[in-house]
Amino acid sequence: MKQFKGRPVVAGKCTAPALVSHQGFNTLASFQGALQFGELPIIGNKYKQTECDDQNNKDLYRKPMLGKALCLPQTIGSTTGGMVLYCARAMGKSPACLLFSEHIDSLAAAGAVLAAVWADEPMVTVDCLGQEFLDYVKDDMTITVDEDGTVTVE
Repeated sequence: MKQFKGRPVVAGKCTAPALVSHQGFNTLASFQGALQFGELPIIGNKYKQTECDDQNNKDLYRKPMLGKALCLPQTIGSTTGGMVLYCARAMGKSPACLLFSEHIDSLAAAGAVLAAVWADEPMVTVDCLGQEFLDYVKDDMTITVDEDGTVTVE
């Protein structure tokens, strides 16, 4: 178990399994299929469960993001990124929380704040956790976030 201290952008408590990307997270490319096409059957009775659609993100491609503690350095891509994060949260297709090793960018911050104001449940968001955090955390480790920005990884 290890603890990291970050800056709460949207404060709150959260416990979720980790999903880790070591490269920039393209918000629009990652959520496009889930937000545009919903829960469409892909093969037989299997349904698309908010899987990452960004084929350029080798860490996340085709992995489910719903309810995960998304650990990443930063977001990249389209200026629609903030609205995409808000829509994912409002539609119940978002990660449980966003954990940034670096400073959050303005578009991701806008999406987190919009979700906190307009969605039924805020998406806990913490930034400035440091490179050591991103190097330490692995997929499916249990992440617990406290309101003060303390992140515990087990």
